[in-house]
Amino acid sequence: MSPLGTLRPAAAAPGLEHAHALDPRYYVEDGWLDHELRHVFRAGWQWAGTRSTLAKPGDYLTADLPGGSAVIVMREDGQLAAYRNLCRHRAGPLAEGCGNAGRLRCRYHGWTYGLDGQLRSAPEMGTAQGFDPADYPLYPVGVAEFQSHVFVALAPAQAPPFTDMAAGIAERIAPETLAGMELHSTQTYEVECNWKVYVDNYLEGYHVPYVHPALVGPIDYGQYITELAEWSSLQHTAVADDDPAYGGGRMWYYFVWPNTMLNVVSGRLQLNQVVPLGPRRTRVLFGNFYTPEAVTRAEADLAFTATVQEEDAAICAAVDRNLRAGIYTPGRLSPRREAGVWHFQSLLRAAYARA
Repeated sequence: MSPLGTLRPAAAAPGLEHAHALDPRYYVEDGWLDHELRHVFRAGWQWAGTRSTLAKPGDYLTADLPGGSAVIVMREDGQLAAYRNLCRHRAGPLAEGCGNAGRLRCRYHGWTYGLDGQLRSAPEMGTAQGFDPADYPLYPVGVAEFQSHVFVALAPAQAPPFTDMAAGIAERIAPETLAGMELHSTQTYEVECNWKVYVDNYLEGYHVPYVHPALVGPIDYGQYITELAEWSSLQHTAVADDDPAYGGGRMWYYFVWPNTMLNVVSGRLQLNQVVPLGPRRTRVLFGNFYTPEAVTRAEADLAFTATVQEEDAAICAAVDRNLRAGIYTPGRLSPRREAGVWHFQSLLRAAYARA
């Protein structure tokens, strides 16, 4: 029997000044990930790729995301559309990777769809009584573009408007713009922890002096500020002008619900996507984008990133083990240093309550 029937919804989040961390049962009890796939990931906006992959009619891009797979296409009218990457016949896949095609043909039995999502051909269905292709369009997915990056919502009716998700980000990071940055490289890390442990860790600089001693020099920890919006949070501070990796100026680290991080410094975007592989294992994709002028910093930047990530992976794994020890009760959060954690955990509590 599934343990889901025994799980209780999270209590409403108290105000930040009175906040405790999230109860460990949400990290360790079997069954919560199924809830999260349905009510957090499918009901949120997730990064799917870059607009440069979808330059002309017929171009398509697939994205395997927590909660399901999507295929994004550029239609003949030049507009983006997105669908679940599954055929209405028997759930076969429509596409993989990226490419260009005038139709989406199921790789299982050949049912074929137009770029508008309508079923155009269903081989050997002529003797099926009452079969009408118009009854079998592809399942639509929400799609939006932000500064040359494409996001999708697998359950668009449940997702907030994308404009609310991205509100204020472009204005805040200006004159930096993500649209002028090109993909340099990607790395994938797997961490032995629940995905929420990794996000919690990202959302605060409280641990920096203790876990990342080399990071204290390049950033102004004393002026490290966290700001909250409805569906995102921002950590920012000044960066030393002579830093070989970050390049000076200001650090803008955005978390966009539920699993995207936009880490912007001068001439560089490091985009992180957090993907749960199971209750106790997490994959994190790092996409490194640079302007032509800043790409000369890439080697130093990526070496420094690798060190920081190794430190984060180690501490997250240790925290996860301790959460599973059965003795931890939620501690108080620091209003000054852990507002981002409180914000994320408040959104989780609300999603659990909706479930």
